[in-house]
Amino acid sequence: MKHAFLLLLLILLTSCEVTETLHINPDNSGTIEFDSHRNESSYMQIAGEEYSKETVFKDTTYVFQEYIDNYNANFIRYTSTEQALFNSFKNVKVHIKKSAFDKEFRTTITQAFKKVEDIADLSKTENYADDIKHNYALTAEEHYYNIRYTLNGNHFNRIVTITDENIFQKEKDKMEEYKKRLASFKLVQTYTLNYHFSYKIKSVSNSNAVISPDKKSLELQFLVFDFLQNPESTNLDVILE
Repeated sequence: MKHAFLLLLLILLTSCEVTETLHINPDNSGTIEFDSHRNESSYMQIAGEEYSKETVFKDTTYVFQEYIDNYNANFIRYTSTEQALFNSFKNVKVHIKKSAFDKEFRTTITQAFKKVEDIADLSKTENYADDIKHNYALTAEEHYYNIRYTLNGNHFNRIVTITDENIFQKEKDKMEEYKKRLASFKLVQTYTLNYHFSYKIKSVSNSNAVISPDKKSLELQFLVFDFLQNPESTNLDVILE
């Protein structure tokens, strides 16, 4: 229990900064990047003297398709629906760097897409790669939300939906407990959306979004805690000219 708590506490919550950067071209193709890195100041507060004892080094890059190919004997055991889900990630690229020497712990996940609706829920990429490698059942994953994107004419949406209400309620309770334990720390755990469009923005549903001077991009920032406790609050509706 202690190990599981620390893993979630240190990686997902207390010391994590996430940036989701989206570029959409005039033909609705584009790129998306999901970058998460450890905020060293926050991590030091939690790790204490263990911070200076780190020795880990890892620098690796892979494309999700490699897992489908290399572990195909496992892949073909999944249902057609599950295979279709995995295939939606096949061109997703992952770069992981964990360096105790450089004090850089970062995961960058990128995807090029032909249309906005092809964008995968990139935060789940590493989980799904592990599932294929180890032949884990997808039903064992405790995901409770899904992120997808749409672009219909001049109407863009970031849509977050709750997929498992029971797990969601359990996680909400955990978040409250973590908040209490962390109340005395000054932690950075931001989640930032940076969205770039080919046309000017007429309106954005979230009043906290900051629109650039040229009106072709926006930035919206919230806390990782708030996102995990209420994923649907990060839904976004953007009207373009």
